[in-house]
Amino acid sequence: MSEETVPQQGGSGQPKGLLQQMEELMAALNADLSALDADLQAAGDAERGAVEEGQAG
Repeated sequence: MSEETVPQQGGSGQPKGLLQQMEELMAALNADLSALDADLQAAGDAERGAVEEGQAG
């Protein structure tokens, strides 16, 4: 049997339900997207600051 067909087990030894697995994956994805958004906003702010400095001189 492949690893994909074996149900994942939680800390209690009970198989996790599909809904619980999906909720955990969505929470992890949301956290990753929030971190990416923060990184992109910081990069955009830094780029705008550099452009403004170049225009001022």
